[in-house]
Amino acid sequence: MDISIIGSGYVGLVTGACFADVGHNVICVDNDRKKVETLRSGKVPIYEPGLEEVIHRNVSAHRLRFTESTEDGVKHSQVVFIAVPTPPLANGSVDLTYIEKVAREIAAVLTEYRVIVDKSTVPVKTGEKVADTIRRYNKAGVDFDVVSNPEFLREGCAVNDLMNPDRIVIGANGDRALALMKKIYEPFMAPIMVTDINSAELIKHAANSFLALKISYINAISAICEASGADVEKVADGIGADKRIGRSFLNAGLGYGGSCFPKDLAAFIAISEQLGAPFTLLKEVQEINKTQRERFVKKIRDTLWVLKDKKIAIWGLTFKPDTDDVRSSVAIDVANDLLREGAVVQAYDPKGMARIEELKLCPGIEMKGSALEAVSDAEALILATEWNEFNNIDLDEVKKAMHTPIIFDGRNLFDPGTMTQLGFQYYGIGRAGG
Repeated sequence: MDISIIGSGYVGLVTGACFADVGHNVICVDNDRKKVETLRSGKVPIYEPGLEEVIHRNVSAHRLRFTESTEDGVKHSQVVFIAVPTPPLANGSVDLTYIEKVAREIAAVLTEYRVIVDKSTVPVKTGEKVADTIRRYNKAGVDFDVVSNPEFLREGCAVNDLMNPDRIVIGANGDRALALMKKIYEPFMAPIMVTDINSAELIKHAANSFLALKISYINAISAICEASGADVEKVADGIGADKRIGRSFLNAGLGYGGSCFPKDLAAFIAISEQLGAPFTLLKEVQEINKTQRERFVKKIRDTLWVLKDKKIAIWGLTFKPDTDDVRSSVAIDVANDLLREGAVVQAYDPKGMARIEELKLCPGIEMKGSALEAVSDAEALILATEWNEFNNIDLDEVKKAMHTPIIFDGRNLFDPGTMTQLGFQYYGIGRAGG
């Protein structure tokens, strides 16, 4: 099929590349000329395992191309996906400026039937607004359908998630649009869930909010474990063995971050309030997440006493491993907390350091070229992102490089007993002695 994706950010680029990889002809549209030129030159502006290879393969096969022209995308496609940013506003609700702008652009160039698909994460009832906007600004009165098709991609494994999805949700109110959407997804071996548009839009916010709730729940349990001498890993295993609950997302740590969970949780709270059905439980999820980081920094302060002028190393700055995404990263929040107290922070991340410097997220932080260089003469090490590289490092060398061998493991990557045997003063999250 002929498909266009308007918006070549994280979701749009991965979606477009993977659609091309199963045989569709895809046009990725973006109004950022520099980004389009970068993609045309063969460079990929984001790090995502496997994505660069998929893009190169399909550009070479002439199934994937890039343009700045919305008209080009709409004219040459049966189905037009909208995958533009939906950033948060100060009150937690969603800024739909980009969605509305694209809807107007589509309306201005629409000359024959198209299916318009909301791929961006949007509040419930956005599909209705998109349809109203296109009808208002399309003077020719061309027929079209609006569909909701939420994405469920996890950064660091997004290509695999799109190629092997748990489920495909299609919110459609007409058979014609539904038939075209099913044809797009024929190559993907996954159950298709057909709903109305409003239900499909609600599913994404509800799913991410529930996952954030699981993370905050186990983090609240970790505080109880520390107070009682229990081990949160064993408690999580016991909880997760219940098939009704499951073990995933029951990993105690610094808390959730990234571009989705904080934004989607705040948006769902705002949506529920606007609908007159306040979801107050989610406010406590937010509070637990904030408190978890504060408890962690307090643990560092209590151990080191005065943080001013203390040299502290941080491993990992991205919000999770296998991505260069540093948006709303808890690791960066911790780094800034320490910097505000006068600590000397030297950090290393395999992929995220250039992004941090580009966005000026940690003024005063010292970026190092390797994990061992980061811990040189450090009085403590914070493990903030669980990159596999850190799991495989020579800990004896780490101990030799440090001024004092103190580790604050914010992701419970290491085994407390092993670390103690190696001579480290070890503090995990919700674990005995931590």
